[in-house]
Amino acid sequence: MTTTPLHRSQALPLALVLLLLAGCGGGTPLSNPPTLLNPPGATGQRLSFAYYQRCVNPILIAQLQIDQNGVRSLNSCAGSGCHDDRSGTGGAFRMRGDAAPVDLRSAAAQADSIRQTDMYRNFLSSQGEVVFSDPLASRLLTKPLVRGVLHGGGLIFPSTQDPNVRRIQFWISRPMPAGQDEFSPAAASLFTNDDPVNGDCITP
Repeated sequence: MTTTPLHRSQALPLALVLLLLAGCGGGTPLSNPPTLLNPPGATGQRLSFAYYQRCVNPILIAQLQIDQNGVRSLNSCAGSGCHDDRSGTGGAFRMRGDAAPVDLRSAAAQADSIRQTDMYRNFLSSQGEVVFSDPLASRLLTKPLVRGVLHGGGLIFPSTQDPNVRRIQFWISRPMPAGQDEFSPAAASLFTNDDPVNGDCITP
């Protein structure tokens, strides 16, 4: 069987298609490693929902400065065309930028009801981009840091010392105790004064 080389007029459209697929994290053979396989509960532990909601989700929906080949602009991870759940093109990671916060003090805030909210969907999608044993190998950080992978959304965090990176890394490296779910009261230790409602997010 013989193969016919691409004619010049065919090669340009193909190159443009590959470039578009790479935007905001879309995978191509030239960019991303295989999707992380980290099913919930694979480590026997879960990350904190309370810390995610108060401390991590705000980073992912904030307008942050990005650098794309020296061109600087503002955008959000949850923005349209990136990881927005409705119109995003950024792979499996999906966000609802308008997800309403869950009042964890409410008697109605039971695990089953929280798991039906948009905020929980953001949490679950974010946790799916995490490698529990190696926070800095997590796609939630390697992509915006452009560490060994291409990121169509550009460079968002200039270094691992960026306060946002340190906060996300702290969340990933502090899973809830084995046998406890993402709503464990152990999450109180992730906030100043052990207060997940009024305390500040601890960031090393």
